[in-house]
Amino acid sequence: MRTASHPMKLRALLAALFVVAFAGDGHARDFRVADTQNQDYPTVQALLYMDRLVAEKTQGRHRLRVFHSRQLGEEKETIEQTRVGAIDMNRTNVAPLGSFIAEANVLALPFLFRSIDHLHKVLEGPIGEDILASFAPYGFIGLAYYDSGARSIYNNARPVRTVADLKGLRIRVQQSDLMIDMIKALGAAPVALPYGQVLTGFATGLIDGAENNWPSYVTTNHYTVARHYTLTEHTMSPEVLVISRRAWDALSAEDQGLFRAAARESSAFMRAQWTAWEKRARDQAQKAGNVIISDFDKKTFEDAMAAVYDKTLSDPTLKHLVERIRQVN
Repeated sequence: MRTASHPMKLRALLAALFVVAFAGDGHARDFRVADTQNQDYPTVQALLYMDRLVAEKTQGRHRLRVFHSRQLGEEKETIEQTRVGAIDMNRTNVAPLGSFIAEANVLALPFLFRSIDHLHKVLEGPIGEDILASFAPYGFIGLAYYDSGARSIYNNARPVRTVADLKGLRIRVQQSDLMIDMIKALGAAPVALPYGQVLTGFATGLIDGAENNWPSYVTTNHYTVARHYTLTEHTMSPEVLVISRRAWDALSAEDQGLFRAAARESSAFMRAQWTAWEKRARDQAQKAGNVIISDFDKKTFEDAMAAVYDKTLSDPTLKHLVERIRQVN
């Protein structure tokens, strides 16, 4: 069998079968939760908060065991393990999910959202619910969205004020076809790397730059080696909390409702922290003397995305979804 040549996938599958065999219908259990960020990061703190809510609402029958700091692997690996049920829950960005869930890919489209407020209105309304529901055929149940701010481009070579300034730069991107296409459209060379390998990529010269939000830029120490930060704010792709379909089906209907409610509460908890985290991170980068570039023509960056939109929206269903998002006021 082909599976035998991939020991990691085989172990994940066996672990998933073990989980299903012993989960029972609503019996008490611990749920393994993956997050690639550090323990004090807002998403991890939100998951720990959700654990407290679940423990309280179920009188201690269920608990979340949160494995942060990539303890269960990089994002792409944990997504696959969640899909087969070896990991119960996962906090991930929507972009990697977009490689096989088309609706999730829409949320990662560059320059789609006019502001964070526009994003929140979309996610909190029927469009956001429809997108979460679209995960089910792929082995996930979407529980809630977490904030991820706006992602911008930073590098260690030169200030980027025009699309031409990006030419020839090697930019790390998430392991996402859409993000690869986006960087290519801007004239740079995309390098798909796991999140935990970015700093090494800078040190070895594999990459010249990357793109991420303020807290990720600072907490990973990327700001110490890539001092040119251009406020492109090209995507506002949110984080999403998903639970494996296997783990979800093992819960009683009552417990499913409790988990969903606790996830939504944890989302509000996380959002309350996020703005302060963004400000602290930006202030820290400024105090370090980093060059923060906001005086540039963003429209030229937006115009470069025409081919990306044409490719992504060749499906009429996705084109309609984008139109619905743009009509939200």
